[in-house]
Amino acid sequence: MSVENTVTALTDEVERSCYLSACQPTPRAPQLQLLEEWCINNNLQKFRCKLHVNPNVFAHIIQRIEGHPVFSNNSNNPQLGVPIQLAIFLNGVGHYGNGAMINNLAEWAGVSIGTVYNCFCRVMIALLQFHDDVIHFNPMELEDQEEWEQEKQWVESHSCMGWRGGFLCVDGSPFNLFQKPSWHGEGFFDRKS
Repeated sequence: MSVENTVTALTDEVERSCYLSACQPTPRAPQLQLLEEWCINNNLQKFRCKLHVNPNVFAHIIQRIEGHPVFSNNSNNPQLGVPIQLAIFLNGVGHYGNGAMINNLAEWAGVSIGTVYNCFCRVMIALLQFHDDVIHFNPMELEDQEEWEQEKQWVESHSCMGWRGGFLCVDGSPFNLFQKPSWHGEGFFDRKS
């Protein structure tokens, strides 16, 4: 009877506890400092791989959004700098699948998951203020016509002549097709078919 009570007590203890042994915090080695090193060493490929923009574009975005009130607070705990918040945001939106998991972003930046979430919210709020200034499709404006013509030339040089007139094409995001189209079929299929 004593052994049975002991086993029952241990079973209850195991069911009530979340972990059988104490959890050790995951070591974090942030990689944000590598962005600056890559710029200094002119390794732009690695910079673009993480943030999907060139350093000059990154700096221009920072200039545009850093004065936004969402990046200021009256707390004793100051926010991360605008460049760090923007880097976290760009890393997240530039990746998909497992690469865009909030846990991976937090480990990459050396911050908590909640901080990643807050960075996304703040940067989106700041960027949306400039939406109408930087995103526009007005075929009557000369600047938009020139940009549209440049995009048509790029599509023609990287795919086929028949797709030159395409507008708002998919940027490489995969989508499933029932079968390979007979017209420009190889252009639709990537290495994964």
